[in-house]
Amino acid sequence: MKSNTQRFGVAGIALLSASALLAGCGTSSEPADGKVTITVSIDAGLEQEARDNFDARVAVFEKAHPDITVEAQEYTWTATTFTADLAGGTLPDVFTIPFTDGRGLIAGGQLADISQYVAELPYADQFNPNVAQAGQAEDGGQWAIPIAAYGQGLHYNRTLFEAAGLDPDAPPATWDEVREYAKKISDATGEAGYATMTSSNTGGWILTTLVNAFGGRTENADATAPTVDSEAVAEVLQYLHDLRWDDDSMGANFLYDWGTINQDFAAGRIGMYVSGGGNYGNLVTQNALNPDDYGLAVLPLQGDDPGLLGGGTLAAVSPKASAAEQRASVDWIDFYYLAKLVDEDTVVETAKLAASLDQPVGAPELPVFGQEQFAQYQSWIAPYVNVPVDQMAPYTDAIFDQPLIAEPRVATQDVYALLDTVVQAVLTDQNADIAKLLADAQTQAEALYAKAAQ
Repeated sequence: MKSNTQRFGVAGIALLSASALLAGCGTSSEPADGKVTITVSIDAGLEQEARDNFDARVAVFEKAHPDITVEAQEYTWTATTFTADLAGGTLPDVFTIPFTDGRGLIAGGQLADISQYVAELPYADQFNPNVAQAGQAEDGGQWAIPIAAYGQGLHYNRTLFEAAGLDPDAPPATWDEVREYAKKISDATGEAGYATMTSSNTGGWILTTLVNAFGGRTENADATAPTVDSEAVAEVLQYLHDLRWDDDSMGANFLYDWGTINQDFAAGRIGMYVSGGGNYGNLVTQNALNPDDYGLAVLPLQGDDPGLLGGGTLAAVSPKASAAEQRASVDWIDFYYLAKLVDEDTVVETAKLAASLDQPVGAPELPVFGQEQFAQYQSWIAPYVNVPVDQMAPYTDAIFDQPLIAEPRVATQDVYALLDTVVQAVLTDQNADIAKLLADAQTQAEALYAKAAQ
């Protein structure tokens, strides 16, 4: 079987040789002073095999770091709970956040300054600068570490495609075809042909994704002003309105967030939806997706200046962590998140263990470092790949042809929250006044930008 995943990469990443990355790779040889215990995040609701995999990795880490004890704490980032958890001090010592949150949390002193420990990592200066900046302070210090990057994808259910008389190996290539396929699926199966997230800031996130794919933007080029009240945003909202009200192709749930839309997609209740291209692992390990059902394609692009919204995940450390806990936390991030990307022995060990526990190996992802190094990584895991890569070929074969667009930089999550309500209104009120909704959102977004500039 030909592996198409070797063609992944992020536009603009400087190519790095595998030998350069591996020359000093590995966890810190100097343990934290004295005995130290750190709490680290683990996804909530993992199946037993996934938890066994995690526990096995902890055992390896603790053997190499006898002065560090690792305790797992269930944690899943959501905008509505994260702020309260952060303020209440209930987050684990090591947790993950989206790229969009990094700089704001750093500026507010809400993350630990781990830059001195990150600088000791052998590949600290080899991150893609466009990726690394999401976790940097104004002086360039790396307060949070990029561990994953993504480009959005169109996830689709091959079984529902077949039930609607559609070819699952030929997903829609235009937004008109997405609409056409959605209606066929809905009419033939009674399930939602197309669904979208609308809550916990995900509505704004996916709306922005579609606006980019239609050739528009929700922020001006120098990130000094929002542009949510625009023809491009109105066009996307009208498109969603027509799917919902003219075609009746979107089912009955208009309050999806990331977790709940994954659940319904994995359960076969959604034909298509947009989310990060690397979502397969979550769908399988936390939502029991049947791999035979799964298909992944790139988003259709149209308009004068379209692009694919990209982002990623940062690993960060609680500001409440002591210096010893901060150092130990960076050792854990290096071991758990990064070594399995750049160190051959760790990559092979991780892939072999995951495969033995029936966890996904070889699912789509975009490299944090470089395309050349990622190709090397793919060659290391090739014997253990156990995901249906051919069913993801419509994504992996075309992802390099899609220009990546970074998420808006100012008040990102707050603006996404504003746009949640706009999307919800369009999907729940057939007579929603799109022009007024966008004018109001623009006014509120401008206030957020002004506040951020103070």
